Amino acid sequence: MPERPAGSATGDLGLDPAQPGAEAPRGLGLSMRDVATRAGVSAATVSRVLNGSSTVQAEYVERVTAAIAELGYRRNRLARNLRRQTAEMIGIVVSDIENPHFTQMVRAAEDAAYRRGYRLLLCNTDEEAEKQAAYLEMLAGERALGVILVPSNPAGDEIRWLLDLDIPVVAFDRSVEDPRADSVVSDGEGATRTATEHLLGAGHRRIAFLGGRTGVETAERRRAGYEQAMREAGLAPREADGDFRIEPAFAATQELLQRDGDVTALVVGNNLMAIGALRALARGGRRLPDDMALVAIDDPFWAELVEPPLTVLAQPVREMADAAMRLLFERLGQRREEPRHELFGFELKVRGSCGAAHPGPARG
Repeated sequence: MPERPAGSATGDLGLDPAQPGAEAPRGLGLSMRDVATRAGVSAATVSRVLNGSSTVQAEYVERVTAAIAELGYRRNRLARNLRRQTAEMIGIVVSDIENPHFTQMVRAAEDAAYRRGYRLLLCNTDEEAEKQAAYLEMLAGERALGVILVPSNPAGDEIRWLLDLDIPVVAFDRSVEDPRADSVVSDGEGATRTATEHLLGAGHRRIAFLGGRTGVETAERRRAGYEQAMREAGLAPREADGDFRIEPAFAATQELLQRDGDVTALVVGNNLMAIGALRALARGGRRLPDDMALVAIDDPFWAELVEPPLTVLAQPVREMADAAMRLLFERLGQRREEPRHELFGFELKVRGSCGAAHPGPARG
């Protein structure tokens, strides 16, 4: 089975890099959208021409080819794509490669792909819609067989373009708006509800939630589970936004402790924010579990190494990654056409970070 064609990331995006000291080549920085505008067609039509699709009308092929020639856009890559029938490559696009949750997912997906003789091309969007569009456009141009996508922009037109090209997409961790895509997600709402109910059962009433980025599906679901459990207990939610990152979570936890100094328990929305929260608690002299109980979403390897070990809601990341690859291979094998959506639960692992409720306000 052939290896993935060589090529730099910049070249894949239509950025044909110049040699050191050479003048930048014509067409530097152009995208399929630029070609589409010049040719008076859609970007999806440009992708079809680049991929050698036989369904494009001859008139459109001529217009796209002429626009490519005029703009100097990826001439050599066009010729290679028209000759190539397949590329044994699967794209995997994650929103934050520094998050151990996604690192673990990529490793499991790579194992599954390699066993079947395929290779992965990994892309990281940093939660930026523009980077997602650029990478998915590149994967379309490279004629990837399929894409596992953690969407930063679930409504992006580039997702539709891939599906229009019969390149299957499996959304991971978050769903996308195009109903043709498969998805593998976890029950984040159920997880934070379980975490909050566990703390309520331990006698806590002043429970705060450190959530992720507003507008991100996983963040909204986890926030909803916490809020629902608090409302049903007749308690007012106390929330802060940690942006799913370490430093924002550190700052948000410090602000939360200054604003709501009587909080005795904290539910944290992911593993990176748990690091920031732990730093802020230590900086503020709050000890686990005597001054503050803590339950975190995700179960990174270090959760049992800190003192006290963290109580967590663990996601079955490897099982989810295997499911995503299975759905993708079902599509590639043309064993089904209808979309499928799989939902995974979390496992509560009770450790030392969530003790009984402190009888009074948390000490500062």
